Amino acid sequence: MQIGSLIRRSALQYKDTPCLAEGERTVSFRNFDALTDRLGNALLASGLEVGDRVGVLLPNGIDCLVAYYALAKAGLVRVSLNIRETENDHRFKLEDSGSRAVIHGGVWGPLGVELTIDPERMRELVRRADARPCCVDRALDAPLRLGYTGGTTGRPKAVTLTTRGELAELSAFLTDLVPDISSTDTFLHAAPIAHASGAFFLPALVRGARSVVMEKFDPARFVKLAERERAGLTFLVPTMLAMILEEPSLKDAKLSFRRIAYGASPISPSVLRRAEERFGRIFAQTYGQAESPMVITCLRPEDHDRLGSCGRPFTCVEAAVVDDGDQLLPPGATGEIVCRGPQTMAYYWNRPEATAEVFRNGWLHTGDIGRMDEDGYFYILDRKNDMLISGGFNVYPREVEDVLLGYEGVVEAAVVGLPDEKWGDSVHAVIAGRAGIDPAQVLAYAAGKLASYKRPKSIEVWQELPKSGANKILRRLIRDAVVARGSLDRSLPEGR
Repeated sequence: MQIGSLIRRSALQYKDTPCLAEGERTVSFRNFDALTDRLGNALLASGLEVGDRVGVLLPNGIDCLVAYYALAKAGLVRVSLNIRETENDHRFKLEDSGSRAVIHGGVWGPLGVELTIDPERMRELVRRADARPCCVDRALDAPLRLGYTGGTTGRPKAVTLTTRGELAELSAFLTDLVPDISSTDTFLHAAPIAHASGAFFLPALVRGARSVVMEKFDPARFVKLAERERAGLTFLVPTMLAMILEEPSLKDAKLSFRRIAYGASPISPSVLRRAEERFGRIFAQTYGQAESPMVITCLRPEDHDRLGSCGRPFTCVEAAVVDDGDQLLPPGATGEIVCRGPQTMAYYWNRPEATAEVFRNGWLHTGDIGRMDEDGYFYILDRKNDMLISGGFNVYPREVEDVLLGYEGVVEAAVVGLPDEKWGDSVHAVIAGRAGIDPAQVLAYAAGKLASYKRPKSIEVWQELPKSGANKILRRLIRDAVVARGSLDRSLPEGR
């Protein structure tokens, strides 16, 4: 099956009912099918050929989704670009992918491609295009889109994702994550469509649910829109959820959510506890990564008493934990989480050595350190490359961050290792949250909940922590900034 076939089938089934809404603009299922046909035909008529890569640099909105699925219908390979990134980031990805064109919402400088399509040009192309169905069929394992890794440890790599993988992700969502989504539902897209939230559009489309799109996330606007539109489902990054919980208007808002999916980064137990107190037990966690987008394990609402777990593997995914020699480990043992299944990437674009490194013995190696319990539930400790060694002991930043986030008013936290002649890594914390947070009190709070070697030896308060386009906190940038500045508030004695 092709992605375009899903769109045509939804147009036939749901006709003129609302498919997409953005502000005052609404597009029906039939309209969405027609718009993607017209743009797909126009792109091919402009000289682009099947298999060509095309960048999409658009904010959250209807035009962004029309562009995404016009490319799928036309057999063109989408390169998703995030408007929160820099022009240097965009140019690198367009050059690295060999993109011939870019559909954008306004850029300041040249991006080095043959064809640039701004919003006005896009509307003109759609208006003048052939209205016949655009249906280029490609092999299920041919590239459908390129998604770039977060680049938290170096230059981003392009992950080659296929139609087979996209259909596997869709099936996983409808089987395990949002199984009861229906034509009576409204899904509120608040996170970037270029990242995780975009993965929820197809499940909504095939089940006839309406998608309401926020151009930019704002917690007050989110609460107001969710109440007005009676949204029943949404996806949030944990940082966004923490911001919503701090929003004053949430207290009296009459919300209708029955499923809130979350993922893309770890959630602290304290944030989850507060969220369940406000919304009820309606949260479902999805764990994945660019190489296995959104789909490795799922923690259903009824399983959220397993504190710290990211759940069990999705129905058609196999996951395990291996040691440094790639030997399977028994339940309870700590090692690297690996997975396999139809949802994984095909390969890194133009990086055969990196592909061979991440795919070993038939398993995709995630780079996440974790364990599996006796009941098959997985627990992520941290990224393999982020682990600190302080005084000979392993320190997982996520564990320390979870404790810091338990202090009232702390909304964001990052823990990094700073060079220390005595300890190897000195544990340093950077936090953000409510105005007036006393770092000394936060340190005292953490000291009562952590082993001595895990306690931050220094802490500082920033107004906001730097994040990737996917709203992941960038520990590497934080560490580099602190080291470059060279001045630390060492608020605890050096004793262990």
